[in-house]
Amino acid sequence: MDDKIKNRLQIEINKAYYSYKRYKADATFAILYHEKELCINKLGNLVRISDLLLKIDNHHYFINFVHTNHNNAFKAAQNLLLALDNYFNDSNTAIAIDTFDTAQTPNLVITRLTQILNEIKKNPYTRIDDENILNDII
Repeated sequence: MDDKIKNRLQIEINKAYYSYKRYKADATFAILYHEKELCINKLGNLVRISDLLLKIDNHHYFINFVHTNHNNAFKAAQNLLLALDNYFNDSNTAIAIDTFDTAQTPNLVITRLTQILNEIKKNPYTRIDDENILNDII
């Protein structure tokens, strides 16, 4: 991951932590992956205008589901997955979600999201998951 992108991700995670500490505003972080290149304009039309999208590379996007708890972010990710399946007419999208925890450093959040996504890619039947998928790793 490019250092500029990583720094931007850290800033966005810290901003969400600040909003939570100051205003008790929930957030949920995710990384979206698709084999084909994703257009930011199309993807932006599939999420709420208040959600933050940050392009990591041509196949990965960081998503901050702003003001959204884990359960509602999971539902939003399912809706996004369905919309992308219909748009691309395939099922090559995967979404990793990490539970919001201000005790985790931004680097740990990024690492966990990457690990979750890697585990999702190993199983063709799992396309959305959270940190619970990491419990099976020995």
